[in-house]
Formats: sequence, C-alpha cells, structure tokens
Amino acid sequence: MRVLVVEDEIYLAEAVQAGLRLEAMACDIVTDGDAALERLAVHSYDVVVLDRDIPGTHGDDVCRSIVEQGLGCRVLMLTAAARLNEKVAGFELGADDYLTKPFDLAELVVRLRSLARRPAQAAPPVLEYAGLRLDPFRREVYRDGRYVSLSRKQFAVLEVLMAARGGVISAEDLLERAWDENADPFTNAVRITISGLRKRLGDPWVIQTVPGVGYRLTDPRQEGTPQ
Repeated sequence: MRVLVVEDEIYLAEAVQAGLRLEAMACDIVTDGDAALERLAVHSYDVVVLDRDIPGTHGDDVCRSIVEQGLGCRVLMLTAAARLNEKVAGFELGADDYLTKPFDLAELVVRLRSLARRPAQAAPPVLEYAGLRLDPFRREVYRDGRYVSLSRKQFAVLEVLMAARGGVISAEDLLERAWDENADPFTNAVRITISGLRKRLGDPWVIQTVPGVGYRLTDPRQEGTPQ
C-alpha cells in the first residue's frame, strides 16, 4: 500500500511515516496543499492522509480536486476539531474517513487498511490465491497452511501481487506501489526483493517472471512450476 501524508506539523508527519513503514506501507509526506497536488499529479496512491488546515491550497480544495479528477485514491481527513459540522463538511467534499487529532497510530493503521480494501472493486480483508493466504491486518502470510515469515518489503510486494490475482505487474508498478518517492527508478531492489520472496515462500515457485513485462502469481497445482 502507498500512502501520501499531507501534514504541516513535520514532526507528526515524520512520526506517522516511520510508523507506517513499520507496517509495510510505503509513505511519502508533504507539508502543504500545493505540494500535495503536485505529488498526486505524478504518483498513484492508495490513500491520502490529509490535514484540512495546511498552508497553500487548503485541504478541502485538495480533497475536492482528488474527487473531481477521479484519481481513485481514498481520503482520510485529519483535523484538530471534533465538531460534527467539521466532519460533515469533510464527508460532503468526498472524504472517505475522518480522524481527530491527537490520534493513536494503531487506529490510523486500521483505518488505512480498511480504506485500502475499498477500491472500485472491493478486495476481501484477507487475500487468498494460489495456496497463499495474506492477512494485512495481522501482517501474516501462510502457504498451504504453513506460516511464512517475510520482511516488510517482501510483504508489501506480495500484497500487490496477490491483489492482482494472477495479473502481470511490472517492476515499475511494484516500485510505485511498494516503495516511496525516494526509491531509485534504476534500482534492482524489485528483483532482489522478488528473489528473496521466492525463497521465503519455498518450492514450487508461485511468482513467475514474465520476460520484458513483469511478474505474476501462478498456481503450481494447476499450471506447473514457473520458470
């Protein structure tokens, strides 16, 4: 999952970023509305954590722009106010959820996971495919009933592949979804992570390399071991 945090309190933003990375989420931060709109024009995000009162373009206008452009990302609004009219106004603009500051990081994580499960075609809370079972809330992966210990980045990559349910995901898309903006577009991090993920999942391989295109999950029980 990739998250954009729009928050002008830099210490809070950096704390949230650090916490989300521990939960295997890629997280970028910006401190004003203008930078948020610029970032949204370049990158795809699953959820935007958006403070309403930010410098530059107001948070309400950022939310309105996301909805009007049909960017597809969910919006979780932050505010220091707990008044009902504030929340109603945010939902009327198109926000998907609301969180009042101060908040607990654990609650933010749960809300983000919940929002990410609500794309155009809602994904199930637990992903299951090709004998794999991935629970994003518990950060657990099983293969044919056997628990598999994964690094945070391996977990994030597998989550993207499982959500595609056999569809081919390019290395560029994996880099976009599982890493943050600081990732080098020429890095071999995706290849290294895929290699480590295959070893952790064990034989026969369920991650197939599609030459010149990307990666996909296959079911060895039906298709045979990928090369």
